[in-house]
Amino acid sequence: MKYYLMLLVGLGMSLDAVSQSTLYQTSPQYPLDHQTELFEKQLFSASLYDNTRLLNEDLTNEQKKSAELNRAMSALQVESPDGPGLMKSYIYDHGNHPSVTSAGLYLGDHFFYKRNYTEANESYALVNPNSLGDENRADLYFKQGFGHFQMKNYGQAAPFFDQAKVLNTSVSPDAYYYSGYIALESGDHEKAITDLHTASQDVFYSGKVPYLIAALYYNTGSYDQLISYAEPKFGTGQQLEKPEIIHLYLAEAYYAKQDYANASSHYESYISSRKGTLSREEIYKAGISLFEIQNYNRAAEYLKNSASANDELGQASSYYLGHAYLKQENYQFASTSFAAASKAEFNLQIQEDALVNYAKVNLQKGSFQAAIAALDEYLDKYPNGTHKAEMETLLSEALVNTNDYLRAIEQMDRITNKSPRIQSAYQKVAFYQAMVYFRDQRWDGAIAYLDKSLAYPVDRTIVLESHFWKGEAYSAGGELPQAIKSYEQAISLGRSTSSSYLTKSLYGLGYAFFNSQKYPQAEIHFKTYTDRLRGRDNKENYDDAMLRLGDCYYVQKRFSEAASVFQQAINESNSGIDYAYYRLAVVQNFQTRNQEALYQLDALISRYPSSLYYEDALYQKGQINMEETNYAEASRAYSDLINGKPNSPFVPYALEGRAVANFSMQNYDQTIQDYKTILDRHPNAQNAETALKGLQETLALQGRSGEFSDYLARYKGSNPSNTSVQSLEFEAAKSMYFDKNYTQASRAFESYLRNYPQSAQKADALYFLGDSYFQLGNKDQALAQFKALENEPASPQRVRAIQRIGGIELENGNFEQAIPYLQTAAENARNKIEEAEAVQGLMVANFETKKYNQAITNADRLLTLDGIIPESTPKALLTKAKAEREMNRKADAETTLMTLVNEYKTEQGAEGLYWLAYSFQEKGDVAQSNETIFDFSGPFVDFGYWYGRMFLLLADNYVTLGEDFQAKATLESIVEKSTNEEIKSMAQTKLQTLN
Repeated sequence: MKYYLMLLVGLGMSLDAVSQSTLYQTSPQYPLDHQTELFEKQLFSASLYDNTRLLNEDLTNEQKKSAELNRAMSALQVESPDGPGLMKSYIYDHGNHPSVTSAGLYLGDHFFYKRNYTEANESYALVNPNSLGDENRADLYFKQGFGHFQMKNYGQAAPFFDQAKVLNTSVSPDAYYYSGYIALESGDHEKAITDLHTASQDVFYSGKVPYLIAALYYNTGSYDQLISYAEPKFGTGQQLEKPEIIHLYLAEAYYAKQDYANASSHYESYISSRKGTLSREEIYKAGISLFEIQNYNRAAEYLKNSASANDELGQASSYYLGHAYLKQENYQFASTSFAAASKAEFNLQIQEDALVNYAKVNLQKGSFQAAIAALDEYLDKYPNGTHKAEMETLLSEALVNTNDYLRAIEQMDRITNKSPRIQSAYQKVAFYQAMVYFRDQRWDGAIAYLDKSLAYPVDRTIVLESHFWKGEAYSAGGELPQAIKSYEQAISLGRSTSSSYLTKSLYGLGYAFFNSQKYPQAEIHFKTYTDRLRGRDNKENYDDAMLRLGDCYYVQKRFSEAASVFQQAINESNSGIDYAYYRLAVVQNFQTRNQEALYQLDALISRYPSSLYYEDALYQKGQINMEETNYAEASRAYSDLINGKPNSPFVPYALEGRAVANFSMQNYDQTIQDYKTILDRHPNAQNAETALKGLQETLALQGRSGEFSDYLARYKGSNPSNTSVQSLEFEAAKSMYFDKNYTQASRAFESYLRNYPQSAQKADALYFLGDSYFQLGNKDQALAQFKALENEPASPQRVRAIQRIGGIELENGNFEQAIPYLQTAAENARNKIEEAEAVQGLMVANFETKKYNQAITNADRLLTLDGIIPESTPKALLTKAKAEREMNRKADAETTLMTLVNEYKTEQGAEGLYWLAYSFQEKGDVAQSNETIFDFSGPFVDFGYWYGRMFLLLADNYVTLGEDFQAKATLESIVEKSTNEEIKSMAQTKLQTLN
């Protein structure tokens, strides 16, 4: 509107002078002024119409110019297509008239405010600036500059802003601002700073300019000026435009000046604004700033983001991230971070230092195998590295603590001149490897590595233990003379020490002599051993040694001392109390103290019906009663054995004993029946001939001698002479079997059973044939023979066949079918090994058929048979824990798993650790899950599958915690290092998902 008023002034018109004139009302000027009023009232269409009509009237020159100008202005206002043309025509037609300047401004403003800057600038160009006052001239320059600015024509815009700013008018601050901005964009930093500083003196620009000036100071490296200018801005309460940008420039400036406290403060302020994101380099600098002020937790949050790419910045970020985690004692995260930095080759110094720190942190957290690999790599890669001496020292320490003992020994074997430190490490590591072989029952390997250990007798304690374990290995391998020598060396070394291995060696030496049938020497050592342990809380093998001491006295016929020892064992509630009762009864029988002997046997029979000596006790009870001529009691004892344990090897002898007892009581029919039972069901028992003679005598006494010939013929058929073809064939087949020529043995027994289908040795032949097939891997044929034997009369071979059937069905995955066979085998086991094997099979079968209560019961029973068969205890603990989990007794399962993990560094222990960590993850305690893996996984590194599963679980935990960097590093490490293809594949799949 102001441009229009200026236009009226330019025309020199005065409305007041003519407002009341009659002449005026009748003159042509009146309609012109009327059109002006229409324009002022914004009746532009009416004004356009009237002015167009007036131009056909008889007008003076000035009146015509006025009508033309009003028409052009009205046309522009109503957006008439010919408006710009009318205005331009007016300007061109009246170039020297004072109104042309205002007309040009009006046309320019028309386009300017419509943002048609091209047309605006063309129109403004028609205006002579010199005809304007300073205010209007500055306004014109500013608009021309602004039009070029909006069209990105900074070079053309700058001169207009420069002219406008120096006129000191109301638009000067605007002009300084835009001039400064263009200078900033074009790199004229000095001019930009000057102009923007001037613009900032205006209230409107005081809050808009600081972030630009901050940028200028930063870009010119003027960090002190930047800080002195920008820092105070935050203390004034002033409203600043883009304050977060100022924080960022201040952060960068302080970082450049190594003022990390202020740098970190401003980086944090920028992040807190949530109005932008830092570049990776800026994230790195923020992390380093926080690291330098020891805010390691916050530093790690930044550095793990800048470490995300495989470049030089990522390598540096990973390196400092490792140190940040190290300061927080987060050794696992530190390890993965240093590992990432050591693999990158952008900064070789960082790469070397990262490898050193990776080795150290793995030593610190107990991952000795990883540490050794890193130390090996360093010494190979940097033979003259600055850390060489330190790495060699650390390597010797790591080798002692590693679980990869063979690799450690191989590493030390390369060292020609072993330092005292390496010799000490060698002694320990060789000893540890020997223990691994001993655990796996590889006795020759254990002995060989114990000898390696003894080659460097640095630690006398280990020397003593090595001799002891050599004795154990020799004993287990049946090499008793060598075992005796090793135990004696251990005892000799241990006499001047308080080592527990002195006591253990006494026990081992006692057994070596005992098994060598050198009972007087065995007695001495068992006596010394038990005397040493009697008053201690931890009695170790005291109970067993007491029983063997009693056996030593018994074998030497020193019955009084034997009885005293067995009675003491009973009084002390010895863990083998059932055996003590049985042996005491046997001894008392020799002492003709039969009533006391019967008391011991009754105690065993009534209190320990599951004892392995239960059958022996029943038979012995019958025998003693026979000696006492208590025939009825004897008969009852024999009957209890025959009926209660039909598969017992004592049955033929119990039948004979009962026959004699009944004969003595003149129960001849029962006598005859028992003798016949022996000949019918046990024709080749050792007492078969005795039964035949007893039968002959009893039948004769009863006047039934005619029945005898039939049984005599059967006996002869079942017991051919040693020179008969049948006997020779059977013995030949047996020889092949015991020589492990199973193919030939199977053919021989097949031929024997075809030729002699009713042989008294049929049960033996069927078992040997089935076992030959089993040893050859032909389980179907083996199963057929064992099941054929199942249909034969009760015998020890039948019991063994039933156990084998259970085992085969178990291996075939027929768990339900296996259970009754294994149950029978467990109930009829004649020794601890048979019992343990059957119970272990039952445990597996019940678990697989989801009979979890029974599986737990089996596991508990197997735990009482600790050490009878390899790894039975860890298998029992694992199965028990898994069954408890299935029954939702997860707290109980965790307790069981902790016992397993702590005590057994076996494959079952490795799987147990996985399930324990999984249990914690399952209930949301991810931190505890991670700690469990970190703290306990080291010893299980050799069990590739479950070790890999643990770390796959760890990667999942990291993802849950938002630690994608750690998750990725963990999965990459699995892919690189795992030797299990299934685990590697799982890790690769997870990596693809993560990426």
